[in-house]
Amino acid sequence: MQTQTSKSDKTVIITGGNKGLGYYCAKAIATLDPNSHVIIASRNQKQAALSAKRLIAQTGNKSIEALLLDLASLTSIRTFVKDFAVGKRPPLRAIVCNAGTQVVTGTTYTQDGFETTFGVNHLGHFLLVNLLLQHLVSPARILFVTSGTHFPNDKPNQTLSMPSPDYRNAWLLAFPDLASTQEEEDAYTIGRQRYTTSKLCNILCAYELSHRLQSQGYSNQQHPITVNTFDPGLMPGTGIIRDYDLIKRFAWTFLLPGFRLFAPYVNTTNKSGKDLAKLILDHELAGVTGKYFVGLRQVSSSDESYDRKKAVELWDTSAELVNLTPDETILQSPESILD
Repeated sequence: MQTQTSKSDKTVIITGGNKGLGYYCAKAIATLDPNSHVIIASRNQKQAALSAKRLIAQTGNKSIEALLLDLASLTSIRTFVKDFAVGKRPPLRAIVCNAGTQVVTGTTYTQDGFETTFGVNHLGHFLLVNLLLQHLVSPARILFVTSGTHFPNDKPNQTLSMPSPDYRNAWLLAFPDLASTQEEEDAYTIGRQRYTTSKLCNILCAYELSHRLQSQGYSNQQHPITVNTFDPGLMPGTGIIRDYDLIKRFAWTFLLPGFRLFAPYVNTTNKSGKDLAKLILDHELAGVTGKYFVGLRQVSSSDESYDRKKAVELWDTSAELVNLTPDETILQSPESILD
C-alpha cells in the first residue's frame, strides 16, 4: 500500500464493468470525475473493449480501458494484477468488486475446481483484492457488491423469497458434498442458496478486510482505506438469472421491471450504478468503513454477517484455498478473533 496526498487523478477498477450495474457505475464515475481512469475488468475481452469504446463516446472521458480478468481462474487473476502493475496509470484509488454469477441447473466448477458461484463471487474477488492491496494509494476505497438476499428469507429485507444462506465453513462451500444433496431434484434451490451464501460471504469478507486494514495499521484517519458493501436492490433485466428457465427469464426481463413504479427496492441498473459511483466518489464517505449500504442508505446487514468467528474462518480458509502467499498480500494471516 502506498500513500499520496494529491486527490486529482485516480484509477478505478470495476469487475464486470462491461454491462449492467458495473457498466453504469463506470459511466457515472467517468462522467462525474473526468480525471478518473476507469478499468473495465471482464472475462469477455471483446465485449469489454466495445463497452470501453462506447463509454468513451458517451462520457467524453478518453481514459477508459478494458483488461482481461476471469474470476473463475486464479491464474487469470494473478495475470491481471501483473499486467496492471506494469502499466503507467494514475494512482489506484478504488476497487469495485461487482462481477457475479448464479448457477441453478446443477453443480459446475471453476478452472481450479471450486464450486462456481462461491469460486467466482467470493474466492475470485478475495484473491484479486489481496493482490491489489500493495498497489492501492490512500485515500482509497473498496466496495463489494452484495445483495439483500443475504438476509434469512423470513426477513423483510429478503427479495423474491430466496433460500436463506447456509454458511457452515468455506471448505464445504468450495467443495460441496454432492453425496449429501439431491442434486438433480433440488438443483434450483441449491443453486440459489449458494448464491445467497456467496453474498453473505461478500459481507463477511468486507467487514474482515476493513478490520484487518485498521488493526494492522494500513488504514487510519489520515490515510484511510475504506471497505464497504453495496446492495443495489432488485434490478430486473440483468444477466444474473441467465441460468434460469425461459419462463423465469421472461418474467425477469419483461414483467418485473414494472414493479419499479411502486416498489422502492426495485431499481434500474442506471440508478443503482449511479449510487455505487457516489459511494466511490462522495467526499463525505472518505472515512466510513465496514458498513452496509442499500443504495445510498447506510443500514444494518444481517445478524450473521457480523459473526467475527465466521469471518476469520472464511478469510483464513480462503487464503489457503487460493494459495495466497505472504509476499502477495500486505496483510498478516491468520489473525486471532481477539485482535
